[in-house]
Amino acid sequence: MVSATTRMGSVKSAGVSLLLLSFLLYIADSYPNIDSSDMGCEECKLRKNSLFSRDRPIYQCMGCCFSKAYPTPLKTIKTMTIKKNITSEATCCVAKHSHEIRINDITLRNHTDCHCSTCYYHKISQEP
Repeated sequence: MVSATTRMGSVKSAGVSLLLLSFLLYIADSYPNIDSSDMGCEECKLRKNSLFSRDRPIYQCMGCCFSKAYPTPLKTIKTMTIKKNITSEATCCVAKHSHEIRINDITLRNHTDCHCSTCYYHKISQEP
């Protein structure tokens, strides 16, 4: 036994909810579509190294390349010795070609061409 007043109140609240939902969808749709995945990081290319470019210009590869993270597939997790839920893939900005030069008893690589490829991590070793 629902009275007419109760029914009218629920219709009004449903109407207000529908109006609010359409307003939020309008705002979401009008928001600009910006690809923010590479914001703050320029593309991979040769740039002059200002620290070492005093006597002659030294160029090195700098910038961003592809990277993504996604949930590790269950089939893959079962084969892992150390289980991890997130898998990531990445490429780094590396030199295609370079040559060694010496500046003040420091050996540097002067890059001549860059591309996105396998990431290499180097340790600086100190000689005894």
